[in-house]
Amino acid sequence: MIRDITIGQYYPSESIIHKLDPRFKIIAGFIYMISVFLVDQIAGYSIVLGFIGLTIGLSKIPLKYIIKGLKPIMMIIIFAFVINVFFTPGKILFEYSVLKVTEEGLYRGFFMASRLVLLIVGTSLLTLTTSPIKLTDGIERLLNPFKRIGLPAHELAMMMTISLRFIPTLLDETDKIMKAQMARGADFESGSIVRRAKSLIPLLVPLFISAFQRADDLAMAMEARCYRGGENRTAMKVLKFSRKDLWASLFLVVYLVGLLLFKMMWF
Repeated sequence: MIRDITIGQYYPSESIIHKLDPRFKIIAGFIYMISVFLVDQIAGYSIVLGFIGLTIGLSKIPLKYIIKGLKPIMMIIIFAFVINVFFTPGKILFEYSVLKVTEEGLYRGFFMASRLVLLIVGTSLLTLTTSPIKLTDGIERLLNPFKRIGLPAHELAMMMTISLRFIPTLLDETDKIMKAQMARGADFESGSIVRRAKSLIPLLVPLFISAFQRADDLAMAMEARCYRGGENRTAMKVLKFSRKDLWASLFLVVYLVGLLLFKMMWF
């Protein structure tokens, strides 16, 4: 299950989405997340689902790869659904002891679960279609105007990108440590949830040691290459908005306008 996490990973492809400017994709990602919170009707979610479905199709990323990324958070999705179903007051459909299933609870639980799924899929698409180098350049360019108030744009962009990039690396390391300890008789799957949580504590020490070692190796490698941050730093490929980005921007505007018009007409 640890290997199923797709956030922070990059899926190489020659799709239209991969070729878009990373600055546009970052901004579009934020707009998409806001739009997910704007809708609260089934028809509205169908518009969002159609938008993200078309984006997945254009990205040429296999759908099963996207669905695989939902497996690690499936328990969170189910928990959010159950909490809303049983603890939302309203018209009672089923009652057993202190548990009450209401019509409003089912409605809200469905929307909460759908919202989580759409957010995770949209966030994963940003990193799956953007290489770490382009993501760093995009974040840095977007933060450049804030340099006037003393914000270290390049350093902040580098930290954020390295953090995202190290997610799959640390997950692979966790998986290796778990398999090594299971080969020595450790049990991470049987027993109650509390017992399984306690059994994961021995993973923390070797995982932290490995993380610090990798961070030290990365720092030494950057120093050996005379890395000095963003001052007087040039790029082999300068980011430029192209016609593809213009068409994608128009498509995003149409999506937002359609969503807002639907929301206004519905109410």
